[in-house]
Amino acid sequence: MTTAQHTLTVFGLSAVAVIALLYGNPDLAKQFYQFVAPEPMPVAKIEAPALTALMEAPAHPVEVEAAPLTAQEKAMLGSRKQQEFVTSWLSKRYRVAGDAANMLVSTAYLTASEIKLDPLLILAVMAIESRFNPFAESPVGAQGLMQVMSKVHKEKFQEMGGTRAALNPVANIRVGSQILKEYVQRGGSVEAGLKSYVGAAAFETDSGYGSRVLAEYQRLKQVARGKDVPIFTRPAAATMVADKAAPAAAPAAPAPKVEAPVVTDVASEQIAGL
Repeated sequence: MTTAQHTLTVFGLSAVAVIALLYGNPDLAKQFYQFVAPEPMPVAKIEAPALTALMEAPAHPVEVEAAPLTAQEKAMLGSRKQQEFVTSWLSKRYRVAGDAANMLVSTAYLTASEIKLDPLLILAVMAIESRFNPFAESPVGAQGLMQVMSKVHKEKFQEMGGTRAALNPVANIRVGSQILKEYVQRGGSVEAGLKSYVGAAAFETDSGYGSRVLAEYQRLKQVARGKDVPIFTRPAAATMVADKAAPAAAPAAPAPKVEAPVVTDVASEQIAGL
């Protein structure tokens, strides 16, 4: 009992001494309290990146000195009002967020200006190919907005970070538009170019693919002019591009025709801006 009493006395005197020391030294008291009851670590605030940051151009872009635009190129680029009409209509028709639709339409117009191709034709191909789903992929490997076969056209993605950039909306639009332009030039007409683009160049028919693209193109032309074009006019279903590396495959069964007027007597130069 005596030993226990002495021990408690020593502990009590030590506690009093410590309290007195802490009371006389505020800095030491603060350090002691932080040691005994540390403050919780602050939680870093995480902000979602802007849409433009997610859809920015791929790394290592090719820098090309821009030449002054000709009158034809300025007309092809279109007014900001026309782009607003097209963006609003596509956003409602394909249920795409307004900011995303604006980004895709702007990219299509800028790409069209660079390679001398009608932006509305690019947008029409995107609509039929993927319904503006940047992550769409077909069973044969066609990817992105314009359903590009990245394995077949991998050299076109080299300057944009490789084939991984196939799902980058900007890279996909640029490469897909370049391929479309090459096919149109090689075939001598937009119809022939579209037939090659869908992988049906060696076949007698493209199963209505070209007609669906041109029908959507004609609707977009009306929209760009400020016309009131119905949104729910049986939009064409998304069509995945066939394997362009294997033209010997059997063509798909003919798809039902879209009940919309298709203009087929328009010159290819007027449609593609060549």
